[in-house]
Amino acid sequence: MEIISTLSSFLLLYSFILLWKALARRRSDCCYLLDYVCFKPTDDRKLSTKLCGQIIQRNKTLGLSEYKFLLKVIVNSGIGEETYGPKSIIDGREECPTHDDNMSEMDSFYFPTLDEMFSKSGFAPSDIDMLVVNISMFSPSPSLASRIVNRYRMREDVNVYNLSGMGCSASLIAVDLVKNAFKSHAKSLALVVTSESISPNWYSGDDKSMMLGNCLFRSGGCVMLLTNNPSLRHRAKMRLKCLIRTHIGANDDAYSCAIQREDDAGRVGFHLSKSLPKAAVRAFSENLQRLAPRVLPVRELLLYTVRSVKLKLAPSKESKLEASAAPRINFKTGVDHFCLHTGGSAVIDAVGRSLGLSKYDLEPARMTLHRWGNTSASSLWYVLGYMEAKKRLRKKDRVLMISFGAGFKCNSCMWEVTKDLDEGGVWEDCIQEYPPQSLVNPFMEKYGWINDENGDRPLPTMID
Repeated sequence: MEIISTLSSFLLLYSFILLWKALARRRSDCCYLLDYVCFKPTDDRKLSTKLCGQIIQRNKTLGLSEYKFLLKVIVNSGIGEETYGPKSIIDGREECPTHDDNMSEMDSFYFPTLDEMFSKSGFAPSDIDMLVVNISMFSPSPSLASRIVNRYRMREDVNVYNLSGMGCSASLIAVDLVKNAFKSHAKSLALVVTSESISPNWYSGDDKSMMLGNCLFRSGGCVMLLTNNPSLRHRAKMRLKCLIRTHIGANDDAYSCAIQREDDAGRVGFHLSKSLPKAAVRAFSENLQRLAPRVLPVRELLLYTVRSVKLKLAPSKESKLEASAAPRINFKTGVDHFCLHTGGSAVIDAVGRSLGLSKYDLEPARMTLHRWGNTSASSLWYVLGYMEAKKRLRKKDRVLMISFGAGFKCNSCMWEVTKDLDEGGVWEDCIQEYPPQSLVNPFMEKYGWINDENGDRPLPTMID
C-alpha cells in the first residue's frame, strides 16, 4: 500500500508538472504589442499642391494626355496637402538619386523613431532579442537591419531578419514571423521596423500604369515592440488573437498585376495592371473565408449558413434573383474596429462595401490617407494611431487589420485591446482637425486648366 501511495503521489506530481509546463508554453506562445511609434517627417518635406505640381512638371517626357491623367488620379486619390516625400525628390534629384540619398531617407526614419521607442518603453537596444526590418524596394548590403544593429550596438546573439520585396502587406508578415519565432524563444522582446523607400523608385517615364505610384506613395514608417513574456502583459496595449496570410501568386495574372519592371524606353517603374482589382478581390475573399471561423461567433456563422441554404433552395423567382448575390457575413458581430490599408480611396471604399462598413468604420482609414497618404506597409499603424488618438479603443475591443501587397497577397490579423488606449501619438498635434468638413483636393483649382483642350481656360470644379 505504501508503494502504491508513493507511486500515486509521484504520478500526481508529474501530472502537475506537465500541466504547469503546458500552461507556461501556452503563455509563451502569446504575442503582445507593448507599444508602437509612427514616424513624422520634418515640415520641410511636406508635399504641398504647388510643390507637387512643380515636381510633375519637371518630367519633360509627359504630354497633355499624361498631365490630364495625373490630375485626375491626384484629385480622386483622397490625399491632402500634409503628406511627406523624401528630400531627394523635393530638392529636384528624383531622376538621379545617389546612394547617399537613399540611405539618408532610411536613416531619417529609423533613428529618431527607434530613439523614441527606446526612450518611451524604457528598454535598451541590448534588451532586444529579435529585430525584423522590412523595406520592400531598397535592399543594400550590408542590410538595413545590420545598419540598425551597428548603430545601436545590439547584442551578438540578436536574431536579425531583413525582409524585402513583400509590398504593402509586409508589416503583418513581419508580425507573423515574430509570432512563430516566439514559439521557440520564450520571454523575448522583438522590434519590427517597417517603412518603404521612395527615393530610388521614382518613375520618370510616361507609362500611365507606372505613373500611379508617384501619385500615391508617401514617406512614413513605424516601429513596433512585441513580446511573449507573460510578466510584461500588464504593459501591453494589445494581444494578437490570430493572423491569416493568403498568397495567390501561383496565378500568373495575380503575380504580374503589381510588379516592378521596365517600360518600353527601358525606364524602371512599378507597374499596376487592370487585373489588380480582380486579384485583390480573389485574395481578399479567400482570406476572409479562413478568417471568419477564427473571429466570428458561432451564431453568426450558423445564420450565414442558413441564409445561404435558404437562398439556394428558394423556389420563387424573386428568391432566385436574390440568390444571385451571395449572402454577406456580418463581421461586425465579431469585430469592433476595422484597420484598413490606405492603398487609395477606391481600395477603402471597395473593402468597406464588401464588409458592409459604415462611414464611422471607414473614417480612420480615410483620414489616414488624407493626412499621411499611402505609406505602404506602415499605413495600418497610422490608422491604428488615429483610433487611439480619438479614444476609440477600449479594453476588450477587437481590432481587425487588413492589408494587401504585391505577389499577390492579402493578410489580416485580429488584436484584442488589453487596456483603454488614449495616446495622441503622431496624430497629437492635428487630431482635433479631423475629420475635416471637406476632403476636396486643391489640385483642380490650381491645375484644372490642364484638362482643357485649349489649355488657356479655367475648367469646372469637377473632372468629367
